[in-house]
Amino acid sequence: MDGSCPRFQLGQPRFQQSTFYGRLRHFLDVIDPRTLFVTESRLKAALQLLEDYEHGITAPEVTDCQLWEAQKIKQAIIHPDTNQKIFMPFRMSGFVPFGTPIVIGLLLPNQTLASTIFWQTLNQSHNACVNYANRNASKVTS
Repeated sequence: MDGSCPRFQLGQPRFQQSTFYGRLRHFLDVIDPRTLFVTESRLKAALQLLEDYEHGITAPEVTDCQLWEAQKIKQAIIHPDTNQKIFMPFRMSGFVPFGTPIVIGLLLPNQTLASTIFWQTLNQSHNACVNYANRNASKVTS
């Protein structure tokens, strides 16, 4: 992480969304697989830091970079509507490590009918689970 961070804004993207490079950096942050290895204690510390910031009781030594990292951790792991942890393989940050083996399986040459059905079923099941885990849970669907 570079040493210069923009001023922290709770709930806002860290990178400028009006430029391609800013949007690219934002989505690289969203799918950053390092967030898959965040420990429970680090998650709790990040949540506490953001809660303290929201209530205006952040310690003076807390930097904008630390606040951005805490928000990144929260947004990667906690569902914004349910406030529940998203199961690791279905997080956006799990897209590359969990989706890539499936894509490789889909692209294997000389597949049998059974292997094609297996990989297609696995792919569609994984996609459905990712979509469900990251759904809009604040509005009931009819």
